[in-house]
Amino acid sequence: MNDNKNRSNFSNRLGFVMAAAGSAVGLGNIWRFPYLAAKYGGGIFLLVYLILVATFGYTMIMSETTLGRMTKKSPVGAFSFFGHRFSLRFGGWINAIIPMLIVPYYSVIGGWVCKYLFAYMQGHVQQLASDTYFSNFIQNGTSVELFFLLFTFLTLLIIIMGVQNGIEKVSKIMMPILIVLAFIIAGYSVSRPGAMAGVKYFLIPNFKAFSWMTVVTALGQMFYSLSIAMGILITFGSYMKKDVDIEKSTSQVEIFDTLIAILAGLMIIPAVFAFSGGDAASLGKGPSLMFITLPKVFASMGMGTFAGILFFLLVLLAALTSSIALAESAVSTFEDELGWNRKKSTLLMAAIMIVLGTLSSLGFGPLSSIHILGMDFLDFFDFLTNSVMMPVAAIAICLLILKSVTIEKIAAEVESSSKFKRKKIYIFILKYLAIPFVAIILISSILDVFGIIHM
Repeated sequence: MNDNKNRSNFSNRLGFVMAAAGSAVGLGNIWRFPYLAAKYGGGIFLLVYLILVATFGYTMIMSETTLGRMTKKSPVGAFSFFGHRFSLRFGGWINAIIPMLIVPYYSVIGGWVCKYLFAYMQGHVQQLASDTYFSNFIQNGTSVELFFLLFTFLTLLIIIMGVQNGIEKVSKIMMPILIVLAFIIAGYSVSRPGAMAGVKYFLIPNFKAFSWMTVVTALGQMFYSLSIAMGILITFGSYMKKDVDIEKSTSQVEIFDTLIAILAGLMIIPAVFAFSGGDAASLGKGPSLMFITLPKVFASMGMGTFAGILFFLLVLLAALTSSIALAESAVSTFEDELGWNRKKSTLLMAAIMIVLGTLSSLGFGPLSSIHILGMDFLDFFDFLTNSVMMPVAAIAICLLILKSVTIEKIAAEVESSSKFKRKKIYIFILKYLAIPFVAIILISSILDVFGIIHM
């Protein structure tokens, strides 16, 4: 294993915040959050989500970041730091493997975003609004594969440049641009005729729309959005200097992530209301909301081409910051556990991304006849990682702290550089609520995929 004395570091707190916020701000915010909010009651979903982020999300971000800084290791090493029992090795490896499985199919979706951005730049606004454009594109194996490889190349190019010269510098540039674009597009969206009905639907809670599945879905989205239980925050925490205020840093990541999620909702939901009057069919489009419904919205606008370019540029930046974080977590594991240098570790990650990503990119075209549990490759990898492995990984982190590390040592690590202001909330959530909540997500997700309940 590599000597921790030679471990890379973020130059300062801003470097960590921008990189960690970049990992959190991605397709989970801009692609996934709006369609779930639209489906599960708008304002009531947002309220539940905000409560969960401020409590459970805060607890998990603090836990993972502190573990990383305490051990100065990526997930496998962080767990092994406290012993070599099988349970600890399992907990470390499941946290390490998750990003290796996510980033390949995530890069396929990133390739779709690249395709749409280029198409808008060419002025194809009306073609993009056609009912068959998206399905024809993802069924074209050659085109999808080329855009997937382009996105993969962009991700790995930044990774191989290193922590400070690559990830930190790129995040410091991309994140401010992303936030400015989000405000511009949200402002444009809410100014459309009829859009204010969508703003009210999204921001004002309707308690009649509340159900237990609102809580379960919001909790699952929080995992996806905040990069919890993916090994990313442990890895980024290991790059954090000892004098950096952990609680302040993680709070800023929470704020960044939540701000972009809210702006994404204001970009998409009011636009759908302006286009369709907010009918249930349009709001319930689910994952296709961004690639099928929104292009129809842009085509109906006077400045549809400009709006499409800005929107998909924003999504591309968000997707890149998250894919970089996912790939970096895997590369860091290879460096630590195999003793390899960054170049060799990045090449191994490239091979994994290309092999697994190609399965997902061709899963709607040449490989469309192959299904696992009734799902294509992309949906299967998404289900396996987000609905099964991530809840298990989160439970492993909670058990590690409660049984091996102890809350007292976590508190001491945090308080070595700052006050632990929300210490009581942290202890209460970790001791009494975290594991039952995560277990509910795991059970509900498995029951959902087998058709016993419907989320």
